[in-house]
Amino acid sequence: MQVEDASQVGDCRRAVQRLAQAHEFDETLVGRAGIIATELANNLVRHAKRGELLLQAIHDGLSITIEMVTIDRGPGMPVERCMRDGYSTAGTAGTGLGAISRLSSMFDVYSLDGQGTVAVSRIEKQAAPGSARQGKGPPGLEFGAISLAVVGEVECGDAWRIAARSGSTAILVADGIGHGPLAATAASAAAVAFSARPFEAPSEAMQRLHHALSGGRGAAAACALVNLANAKLSYCGVGNISGTVISAEKSRGMVSHYGILGAQVLRKQQFEYPIAAQERVVMHSDGMSARWSMTDYPGLYMRHAAVIAGVLYRDHARPRDDVTVVVVSGGEP
Repeated sequence: MQVEDASQVGDCRRAVQRLAQAHEFDETLVGRAGIIATELANNLVRHAKRGELLLQAIHDGLSITIEMVTIDRGPGMPVERCMRDGYSTAGTAGTGLGAISRLSSMFDVYSLDGQGTVAVSRIEKQAAPGSARQGKGPPGLEFGAISLAVVGEVECGDAWRIAARSGSTAILVADGIGHGPLAATAASAAAVAFSARPFEAPSEAMQRLHHALSGGRGAAAACALVNLANAKLSYCGVGNISGTVISAEKSRGMVSHYGILGAQVLRKQQFEYPIAAQERVVMHSDGMSARWSMTDYPGLYMRHAAVIAGVLYRDHARPRDDVTVVVVSGGEP
């Protein structure tokens, strides 16, 4: 949702509350979601003049979480000072960010002077109030994902999935060829095939995806399997899906083959990469330029994975394509 004036703040609040109600959140959580959405949208109008609010419901098989992401290219803010109640640059009571943090199950924010701000709030079903842990996220697996259709389309032609169990994390990003319903059908078929056996070797998973997509639109896709116990990441990609392992000091790109799943003879070579527990995996469709570097964003690596996804989307998404970016870190070795 684009937010450009105060009249749209109410639209944001109602949209978040409808999403929470659709997933049977109780009245207290629905009200909490509305307050957070109002504060986030007001911040866009008051401080950045305009921005974007992204909403999604995240299902992990056990619980449902409502995520709100606000993105702007405004003047930025001194985050540490703004988190303290009473600090304001707009003549208000100065309780916005502090209130959002207290009401959220997870809250994190990143801002650079002159470049803008990305803030993420999550409300988990049954979450205890005041449980936000600034910049840390929940224990274990930490992830962030943004997946949006190109302007003018209702259905996104990309899909993503994450599966986790003790010691292993599996990731899929799929991009159906083209846009619209047929591309969405192809990406969805890839996601279903992946979810059937996510922890098998990525090369074998890609073979199953190839068969699942035969006769349809086809897709680009990549699968990654992280095994922290062995400090190893296995990766197999076909088409324009980018995969990168990032740390605080450097980034290492991963190799994808040319081709289209479901439409061409599949080359399914799997590559192995070393990975440490503190490193993160970034995977995205070609709706986002691969010409990004974490060195352009001081301190961003230490923020929550969802904030990293939001910043990369803001600055590197291509306006004429569906876009998906997934950032994953953490998990127990």
